[in-house]
Amino acid sequence: MSFISTLKKDIRVVFERDPAAKNIIEVLLCYPGLHAIWFYRLSHYFYCKKWVVLPRLISHLARFLTGIEIHPGAQIGPGLFIDHGSGIVIGETTIIGKNVTLYQGVTLGGTGKEKGKRHPTIGNNVVVACGAKVLGSFTVGDHAKIGAGSVVVKPVPAYATVVGIPGRVILIKGKKQEQVRDISPKMRELAEELDVDLSHDKLPDPELDMIKSLSQRISDLQTQLDNVKKELEASKKNA
Repeated sequence: MSFISTLKKDIRVVFERDPAAKNIIEVLLCYPGLHAIWFYRLSHYFYCKKWVVLPRLISHLARFLTGIEIHPGAQIGPGLFIDHGSGIVIGETTIIGKNVTLYQGVTLGGTGKEKGKRHPTIGNNVVVACGAKVLGSFTVGDHAKIGAGSVVVKPVPAYATVVGIPGRVILIKGKKQEQVRDISPKMRELAEELDVDLSHDKLPDPELDMIKSLSQRISDLQTQLDNVKKELEASKKNA
């Protein structure tokens, strides 16, 4: 993809995923996520040319202007959309696939001082919701959704929904994890043709489900206990 085509794609993505975008002038002037991506593309160009200081200066300027920090060494595919974006941090060895969506406060970071690949690899069509932290060198599979405020420290399979601290896989392809054995190779081939699912507000609440289950179990046990008491009282009267 040529440089001009990449810029056009960046603009088109804003209109595709943000209903608030009204016209191209507004997008060009008022979308810090778009500005941050363009600053990154410039800094990444110099980074690939083995420059050291200039790429980092550009990234620092971008952070000052947009509130978004993207290391020049990160590898970002086409179609990245950063919504609002304040507080986003993307580490040096992060790899981001196609058509990824990041919301404000997201961190794609490392967990220590190890050398080499130390940041996550984000697959295609992934949505990472507000405040989520993805920490470590592992892969988040295609079409995964990371719930708001989650802290993910382990690999995430394709089509999975992750919530909680630490992040737990709750759903895969809209079904509970225990109901899913595997995703067919054909579904993986179709991944690129599917739309990005931005409904990151419709997430399960495993803690609430557990509380409801325990409450129901207690209610059942109480009913059984009441029945036993009635039987004992009846037997005493008949004795």
